[in-house]
Amino acid sequence: MALMENEGARGDSAPRTAPPTLLYLMKQVELSVRSALDDLARPEGLTALQYTALTVLERHPDLTAAHLARLSFVTAQSTADMVSTLLDRELIERHRDPRDRRRLVMALTRRGRLVLDRMRPQVTALEERMLGQASAAEATALRHTLELCRQALHEDTPVD
Repeated sequence: MALMENEGARGDSAPRTAPPTLLYLMKQVELSVRSALDDLARPEGLTALQYTALTVLERHPDLTAAHLARLSFVTAQSTADMVSTLLDRELIERHRDPRDRRRLVMALTRRGRLVLDRMRPQVTALEERMLGQASAAEATALRHTLELCRQALHEDTPVD
């Protein structure tokens, strides 16, 4: 940015280009992360979305399918297909909610936890690679800022 300002001050006629918007940058990071997560999840027979659903259930056990869909960023139809696959693979289980016996909820199985445990070092390495050029303070500030953005856009989404 300072370079562009200096060039303009010298009277250069080169057109100034606007920096990419934050939304564009965030989408590019999301696409890169999703592609890398797909690569990490593939040997486990999972997609990035299935991996995300497992991590959501790890942090928030006993979710309904609708709540899992919201927290996993997928549609209800996609969740139904994903839940069927995860149930068939015995990575999650469905049971009655102990607080409301009319509701069916889902939780990780022991097998699901083992899959996440196997993947955790690779996912941690991906996150470290993503933040490799940032200082610890910058990484902490980024996490805080992203949490604020999430809260502003989704007031009903719990913060982990």
